[in-house]
Amino acid sequence: MKQAEKNPYWTRLDNAALIFPAAQRRKWSNAYRISFTFFDPVDPALLQQAFDRTAPRFPSVCVRLRRSTFWYYLEQVESIPPVREDSYQPLVLMSRNDTRRCAIRVLYYRNRMAVEFFHAVTDGTGAMVFTKTLAAEYLRLRYQVEIPAQCGILDLAEAPKEEELEDSFQKNAGPVAAPRDSLNVYRLRGQREPDGFLHATLGILNAPALHERSRACGVSVTAYLTAVLLYSILEIQSEDTPKLKKRKNVKVQIPVNLRKLFGGCTMRNFVAVANIGVDARLGEYTLEELIGIVSHEMQLSITEKNMRAIFTPNVNDEQNPFMKVIPLFLKNPIMRLVFDTVGERVSSMSLSNLGQVALPEEMKPYVDRVEFVLGPQSTSPYNVGVTSYGERCFINIVRNTVEPRLEKTFFTNLVKLGFHVSVESNDRE
Repeated sequence: MKQAEKNPYWTRLDNAALIFPAAQRRKWSNAYRISFTFFDPVDPALLQQAFDRTAPRFPSVCVRLRRSTFWYYLEQVESIPPVREDSYQPLVLMSRNDTRRCAIRVLYYRNRMAVEFFHAVTDGTGAMVFTKTLAAEYLRLRYQVEIPAQCGILDLAEAPKEEELEDSFQKNAGPVAAPRDSLNVYRLRGQREPDGFLHATLGILNAPALHERSRACGVSVTAYLTAVLLYSILEIQSEDTPKLKKRKNVKVQIPVNLRKLFGGCTMRNFVAVANIGVDARLGEYTLEELIGIVSHEMQLSITEKNMRAIFTPNVNDEQNPFMKVIPLFLKNPIMRLVFDTVGERVSSMSLSNLGQVALPEEMKPYVDRVEFVLGPQSTSPYNVGVTSYGERCFINIVRNTVEPRLEKTFFTNLVKLGFHVSVESNDRE
């Protein structure tokens, strides 16, 4: 293992990350993964060298979770951890002891390299920058190919910029706090896997066809997929709850990369969420209706002013003088209560689309796939992660229950819409 700097970097958690350590459970951690699948098998020794070279460029990413009297903080690890062979499933539980040693993992299996992140470290955008840079360095070592620092790949010879390490929430908070969303939201249920096994079902679509269909409907790919997901969840709720009056709102949480609205290049969390959905008591919805509703709600919600009002309450809570002096052992139950009551219960699940993954031309001959897997919520069995690379769109649906109900409904609906969907899964016999 390569030793880190003598005086390691450390920082308090950014505003979005504050609640994640308190929300950790014995059988759940808020984690996700980004993976690159190459055309050739991964060389673990070269991957380790690439990790050793890449990690110092990202002092806020290769970190461990520490605690002080009043707050958690992140500290650059003293030595770069070893890369490990991947497990039988994605996102094996990242325990408290794991995050105290290092809050990310670099894994390999056959042709695949994956990095798993505890969400307190960074968001999907920051994670993609790190993983791209790691993949680029690995390919440099493996094939002696020169890869430019572009398309989100950082120059390893360059020192980290101050802007990469800032808490952009504090910098951009405003004077007005938005009200909390309604809690009357439908949640999918199912028999939990007793051993915590995570089922990952991957649907592969033709990306240009999906983009063309979305454009024909006048919406983004994210809006189109969100509408199909809402349609599928409504279909399941109508089967379980025939009476309209007894149905609940169905909302899908869409993470929004705030860098696109406020600028900056922070490598820490800088994301807020828009909860998009409908009141199922009002009647049956056609897919066309849902596409229009999702598009309009996203346009209204995802603006600089509205997003600022959404994250400002959390910044205000952090800056509250009373909260600052409460010891961490008393603060943890408060933050967990907040997470349980207003953190996850405002949505049925998340759909996070990292979009079209751009890579330098020099990397493309070696990279077959780029995927994003988002772990399930603590109280809901599903989440959806989406990426597109080249001609393919990769939709990963993860669940911790036995029955594959949502993924069957969702991918069947896409097939009915005329898409060819190839499905892969790690389901057990």
